[in-house]
Amino acid sequence: MRKYLLASVLLMFTATMHAEPVAVRYVQGFLHGFIVLKDLDGKILASGDVTQMPSGNHITTTLKLHFRDGSVYEQTASYSQRKIFQLLSYKEVQKGPAFKKPTVLSFDTTSGNITIQQTGEDAKVKNITKRLDLPADLANGILPTLVSNIDPTAETVLSMLVATPEPRIVKLKISRVGRDSFSVGGSGNKAEHYTMKIDIGGVTGAVAKVVGKQPPPIQMWMLAGNAPIYLKSESQLFEDGPIWRMELASPVWPSSQK
Repeated sequence: MRKYLLASVLLMFTATMHAEPVAVRYVQGFLHGFIVLKDLDGKILASGDVTQMPSGNHITTTLKLHFRDGSVYEQTASYSQRKIFQLLSYKEVQKGPAFKKPTVLSFDTTSGNITIQQTGEDAKVKNITKRLDLPADLANGILPTLVSNIDPTAETVLSMLVATPEPRIVKLKISRVGRDSFSVGGSGNKAEHYTMKIDIGGVTGAVAKVVGKQPPPIQMWMLAGNAPIYLKSESQLFEDGPIWRMELASPVWPSSQK
């Protein structure tokens, strides 16, 4: 009876949200920036960098974070920017004690082939191979780029593939919260604040607890104006993980070179 009721509820509340690839407004090029990861109290957990390398209309972006406890987080995404942004391939690596279940996730959007390798608390490795029809609006690894190109006055819906541990497509409902103030070198500036609610299949509340835990929304801040760039974000890096803050970092010079 419970299974029947659950199926009925899912049928009633699961709606197909219209999602389309983001049109290219700002063509991407070479990029190399420095990133720091903190907890919400401001304690530094990891540092690293992000690089973006173009080759014609194809871009490869790589984010690397090295934790103080030796853990490593790395994601590499390749995408096309011919009229629309379209993800081509993606790989994410989580390893070390910072992660409850070290995971390697990779997929190719053309073939739909997905591979997941996850190490459980019992140290046993679980390998999953699956093929899915992947949507054209996947945001894995390129979310800041997509957000910098969306219309801030309208809600945008994008897709993301997650490992729970089975591969699963979730929807991101992105909306602008408002503008927040910040300063650089004493000069004031404005950031566009976006919130991204994760829809695990059109269900929330009590039903979500049955079919999967409802994750907290992602918060992201982009530089406001005609040249939007990523500034910082607050989100989970893994399922049931803590919310961490990732933000741009500035170089610190030795005192002898000041």
